[in-house]
Amino acid sequence: MTVHPGEGPRIVVGVDGSESSKQALRWALRHAEVTGGVLETVTAWEYPQLYGSLGWMPPLSEEEVDFERIARHVLLDAVKEVAGPEPSVEMRTTVAFGPPTSVLLEASKGASLLVLGSRGHGGFTEALLGSVGQHCTHHGTCPVVIVRGVPENP
Repeated sequence: MTVHPGEGPRIVVGVDGSESSKQALRWALRHAEVTGGVLETVTAWEYPQLYGSLGWMPPLSEEEVDFERIARHVLLDAVKEVAGPEPSVEMRTTVAFGPPTSVLLEASKGASLLVLGSRGHGGFTEALLGSVGQHCTHHGTCPVVIVRGVPENP
């Protein structure tokens, strides 16, 4: 367990706004409460795959193209929903440009724990583990916890 001077363990949790990531955030929050840890919530943003690739694009408002602002809004909404207006632990937020796997692995360097939901907003909802979780469990430099959600139809 990596503990930084003057603070408890740093726990990184990936949040993309999905229910699975909110469940991971709930788990990480409880773990931080028990261990006296600092919780760092992380989200990644990228330009959409085909954004600008067609050459001319219809004009969009500034709000529609501010993907970083949108990602920050999604992250802060999820944190507020799960932790409330006054979280019980020290919390930090990170919004970074890049593929989720790269952003999460970079953010978790030196952390005590990386916590992820089992499914994000990816395409194969029947899969037990999403591609981001799978990549992070294989390449993480700290322990990785994958939080499985409660099945929607038990």
